[in-house]
Amino acid sequence: MMSTPVVKPSLELAYVKLMMDVIGRGLAMASQVDAEIQKELAGFAVGFRFAMKVFPNGPAFVAEVTENHQLKLLKNFEQKPDLSIVFKHLHHAFLVFSFQEGTAQAFANDRMVADGDVSSAIRLVRCLNRMEALILPKVIAQLAVKEYPQQLSLKQKLAQASQIYLKVAQSYFKGSV
Repeated sequence: MMSTPVVKPSLELAYVKLMMDVIGRGLAMASQVDAEIQKELAGFAVGFRFAMKVFPNGPAFVAEVTENHQLKLLKNFEQKPDLSIVFKHLHHAFLVFSFQEGTAQAFANDRMVADGDVSSAIRLVRCLNRMEALILPKVIAQLAVKEYPQQLSLKQKLAQASQIYLKVAQSYFKGSV
């Protein structure tokens, strides 16, 4: 039986904080590039807000659906969002963000909870899965998502991933999303 390497809590926190930021920005930028994500987002009302966070006060991001079915990240959002995806512990988020456990498996293992409409949570997970399939190397994406999209060609993946990465990099330089 293979054991999981032990990572210091301070390193876990730094890693999860970085990954939460990258995922938030990546999802926002993927929503500008990918028609499938835009189609999923069209199922949400304009102004729908969701959060992904670590309980109780860990790393988090909040995003809002815009009129053109894209996401924009919100800063200093204090109200209760329409949907929250909450990791019950920092280590649980670390397991998912380090690709040791997929999102579906984390839900099944009761490591995360959706606070809000379940159908909205499923729609959001589909957006996250699509983004991960686009931006991650296939071998890693297959660990992260329940089912890797068969129709995603290498050409499409590279074209969209490069656009998403460029937009994410630009968002860091501009200081906004």
